[in-house]
Amino acid sequence: MTVQRVYLNDKNVFQFPLAAEGRYIVRDDDLRGFFLIVGRRRKSFTVQSEHWSNGKRVCKTVLVGHAGDITTREARTQAKLILAQIANGELQNSQSKGAAGTTTPASLPTHGVTLRQAWARYLTAHLERKERSPATIKGYADHVERVLSDWLDLPLQVLGENPVMVAERHDRMSKDNGPSAANGAMRTLRAIYNHARKSHRELPPENPTLAVDWNRERRRNTAMGVEDLPTWFAQARLMRHPIRREFHLFTLLSGSRPGALLQARVEHINWKDRILHIPRPKGGADRAFDIPLSRPMIRCLIRAMRASRILFPDQAQEWVFAGDSQDGHMVEHKEARTVLSKWGNDLRQTYRTIGQASGLSDVDMHLLMNHSLPGVNAGYITRAKLLRGHLRATQESLSKMMIDASGIEGAVWPFLAARKLGDPVRDPTPPDPRSKRAREERFWAFDAPRLLKAAMRKAELAAASQPPEPPPPTAAPQVSRSQTNGETEQQHQPRPAPPAPPHRDPVRSLLTM
Repeated sequence: MTVQRVYLNDKNVFQFPLAAEGRYIVRDDDLRGFFLIVGRRRKSFTVQSEHWSNGKRVCKTVLVGHAGDITTREARTQAKLILAQIANGELQNSQSKGAAGTTTPASLPTHGVTLRQAWARYLTAHLERKERSPATIKGYADHVERVLSDWLDLPLQVLGENPVMVAERHDRMSKDNGPSAANGAMRTLRAIYNHARKSHRELPPENPTLAVDWNRERRRNTAMGVEDLPTWFAQARLMRHPIRREFHLFTLLSGSRPGALLQARVEHINWKDRILHIPRPKGGADRAFDIPLSRPMIRCLIRAMRASRILFPDQAQEWVFAGDSQDGHMVEHKEARTVLSKWGNDLRQTYRTIGQASGLSDVDMHLLMNHSLPGVNAGYITRAKLLRGHLRATQESLSKMMIDASGIEGAVWPFLAARKLGDPVRDPTPPDPRSKRAREERFWAFDAPRLLKAAMRKAELAAASQPPEPPPPTAAPQVSRSQTNGETEQQHQPRPAPPAPPHRDPVRSLLTM
């Protein structure tokens, strides 16, 4: 009997020709004891193993199924269960002599490393040890502890031996959570399973995510062109929060990821060398880099620091973009699209798009945006040697192109000096609705006309309800008595009326309350 050895899959099994006479065996080079018997009429998946019984070695051969009735993946999964039963002596003779599909598979394992244990190990031994960024760790934790929370106490061996569970879960998540979220959760599961199998060799060698039909993910094309910048600058100029306004401008001028800029500290700025150090970008501390600062970027940072000292003096001692969060810095950079049409990664894509329009080389853009350099030749470039000369000049030209395209002239934002923040002439931004100035403007714009109208109406009603005043009394005639022979003449005059009370204007009294 001829014996061959290859890795069995559906494609190979289909290509094996039927035997002209007799039969031949094709053994799987990955799973020992699993093989395919090819006869003149059909091809059969079979397993064979040995175990000790009463001091004797007993060999058992079990038919798993016929090609065409079950797939190679299903046959491999059942073969692993049957081999485990044979090794433990659990498989009876009655079970080993049946037709195809009559073999009773072992029950699902209830022991072994679980997803919770594998995740805890992966978190400490891989993510934290390699100093991955907090955002990366938070994303992995969300996938495991929220999306896959019902699988936390499930042994990984169950998933490895039943990849259909993973495929069905991915299909369900694609409908409920979206294509990108489903792909992300499965990538996390794939990484955890591969890491766990390094120390748990009993796990099936094939990752169960091989059964996943991945969703197609499309990159968002949300960048602005040069012609779109005037509208964006006009929107940003009217933002009432000066710290958030400077954050968005710096994101545009630097092209950096917003998550890294939110955690920029004052100590990370080197004013002498004009660089901003990013210690933990995407990819962890190993990807730390320095951003060369152009003149518009320096003015932006100074305004942001001054605004932080005005609004959050305690937090501003440590953070560039201070905030009232628990960490002391801004944690949310999203804006309403009606307030600011582009923010976040939209500005990062804009940076790359305008850089291409300005004629910068791909290598320069990779270096400025902290992307990996493609090819062996570019790998010889030492970024630190280009930072203070070539890259700074490149950054300066790109910033100048963006600022010039804004169409803004004069000593106004983004040319505004830090000491002129909130100036009513040079920086006429709408005030914070909680401030005294905003309350006064709101009163005179909305409340004062309404109160004045109500007061005038009240005065008219009061005047209409009063009875008409009686006519003034006529003066009494003068009475005189003449006394003759030494009598004096006495003249009676009318008694003067009491003074009227002072008149009060109801409108003025209402507005002065």
